[in-house]
Amino acid sequence: MNGTTGTNDSFVGSGGLADTTATSAMGDPSGAAFLHAPAAMVIVAHEGTILLANHAFEELVGAAPGQVQGQQWPTMLTAEDTERGWQLHRAAVEGTPEAPRPALHIPGTSGPRRIVVEARQLPSEDERSVGLVVLCQPAQEDDDTLRTIAELHTENSDTALWTLDLETGELGELFGPSPLGRLLAGDSQTLEECLARVHRDDIARLRDALEASYSGHDYEQRFRMFDQVGDERWLHARARYQASDRPRLIGIIDDVTEHVQLVRRLADRRRIEAAQGRQVNELAAKLVSATTVEEVVRLLAEDFVPIFDGNSAGVTLVEEGRLRVHAPLDPGFDVIQFCDGGDISDLSSPIAAVLHDRQPRFFESRAEVLERFPIVQATLHHTNEQSWALAPIFGDRRVALGVWSVSWTQPHHATPDERALMLTLAGLAGQALQRISRQQAELELADAMQRRMLPPQLPDIPELDVAARYLPARAGWRVCGDFYDVIKLPERRIGLLIGDVQGHGVEAAAAMGQIRVAFRAYAANQIDPGAVLSETNRLLSETGEIVFATCGYLVLDLDNGHVQAAWAGHPPAVIATTDFFEVWEPETGPPVGVDADSKYPVTTRALASGETLLMCTDGLVESPQVPMEDGMQHVGRALADLATDVHAAATSLADLTPAGRGDDIAILIARKR
Repeated sequence: MNGTTGTNDSFVGSGGLADTTATSAMGDPSGAAFLHAPAAMVIVAHEGTILLANHAFEELVGAAPGQVQGQQWPTMLTAEDTERGWQLHRAAVEGTPEAPRPALHIPGTSGPRRIVVEARQLPSEDERSVGLVVLCQPAQEDDDTLRTIAELHTENSDTALWTLDLETGELGELFGPSPLGRLLAGDSQTLEECLARVHRDDIARLRDALEASYSGHDYEQRFRMFDQVGDERWLHARARYQASDRPRLIGIIDDVTEHVQLVRRLADRRRIEAAQGRQVNELAAKLVSATTVEEVVRLLAEDFVPIFDGNSAGVTLVEEGRLRVHAPLDPGFDVIQFCDGGDISDLSSPIAAVLHDRQPRFFESRAEVLERFPIVQATLHHTNEQSWALAPIFGDRRVALGVWSVSWTQPHHATPDERALMLTLAGLAGQALQRISRQQAELELADAMQRRMLPPQLPDIPELDVAARYLPARAGWRVCGDFYDVIKLPERRIGLLIGDVQGHGVEAAAAMGQIRVAFRAYAANQIDPGAVLSETNRLLSETGEIVFATCGYLVLDLDNGHVQAAWAGHPPAVIATTDFFEVWEPETGPPVGVDADSKYPVTTRALASGETLLMCTDGLVESPQVPMEDGMQHVGRALADLATDVHAAATSLADLTPAGRGDDIAILIARKR
């Protein structure tokens, strides 16, 4: 290369294309069109040297005719855009001109001017490239505005503007690289290079959508892709199909990773809140159905604490004017333990102060609790607790029953929702405690009534050893109507009675007393046990009260051991010796009180000397978890082990209770000497 006359491929000195074109421009219409075209154009060699420039280009750069020839056209751009011009030039030489056309800057008399540059190969007659034609057009104001807006939008955001050549598969960015584009694509310039980093579960869906775009459809997909540093990102890509001689997609891609993560966090939070809500509802239901003070205390001190992320909890109840701590979960719960046994009127105690003010207190730090209650300072040296929440427990008419306390081992701010929930649960606890108190009073009354209606002592019968036990239920306040009786009859006969009145509470205990009195009255005049059951059944049916009872009644002749039994839907009896046991099932009729006309068949057998007879209610041998057959087998084996001692056998069975203590139990054992 030597000035403007050097050699370069088919461009040869003054005989090259430049001189020929310049000379013939005056007479060649195409040459004249080039020189006088309104668009600025230059013809350049492969290495970038300007061979020929038209008047519009010389005017654009402010140069005299022929002045720019021999210069390398990218160097005529501003220093900031020179390298970008060379990139454009090399792409055109390689036959891969950039699309869309980039906007660059060229110096001007009044400052840099923004131009849109396009470079294309200039073929010769033998279809070999003999150089490039570079077209420079001033950027339109609308294009300039659009480009500026796009740059501002993509400069500091998770967005990129992209274009895809559907013929070549070349992928690029509109208006130059953006931060997101560099992060996702790096140096990749083709669709396949970028698809290689798409999540394998999304790749097939993306390819299907792209196939539709080749048919002229717009494009929109949400997918996952690994960026240049290997992080997974969620992207939302949208594009419009642009039809031309080279169809392409032009679109926008947004990084929606943070949005997806936020949605996931919100979904996780909703799931957690829903699970907590279900947990709260379940525990609140347990609180409402609690039947003992211990159960209420356990729920408050253990089960509810995780809902508040607490570390420990305690329940302090008012008992005869004094404070009693029922459940410090942790022996180090000293701020609350400190109040145990204290006077309810001593307002230096935080528990007593809450009861007096009838208001909850929330202490976020030790400083807060010490400021109000300095008396607890010494106890704080022995605990690692940092925050406390104290909620009063009220009964009816806001009667103070106690205080529920939750503590944390780090400073904790109780949110309004936490405070409201804690007060709600404390209110439910107050209702449960009052209900339990009323049920306790009813239990004591019914238990006293029931025991008064049972025989105060069994008759002394020389020929017969007799023992009985009554066990109230432990599963809640279930005072039922189980009863037994031993009746001396004429002609050296003994009546043995066992029964179970349907229902619970005072009404069941009262009905049991009525049935027992009726049995005694009818048994005094009737030897036939079936007739006694029939008369009792008729009496209960005619009273109009809905009272049902299962019964077993037998008459034993002390002289010959002859037994007559009538059963009304009651569990069978057990007869045992030290060597064996037998489950005896007398023929049965319906429970008494069901049908006034029911008849009760009589079953007979003999009870030999040394044999032991057991009659019991279903609470001993049956429960939802234990079938009656299994319970009878357990009881039979236990009875055989102690068949010679009815009192020891009764005590053993009362301890054994194979069906549990969910129902009350009546046991009657007799052994013929």
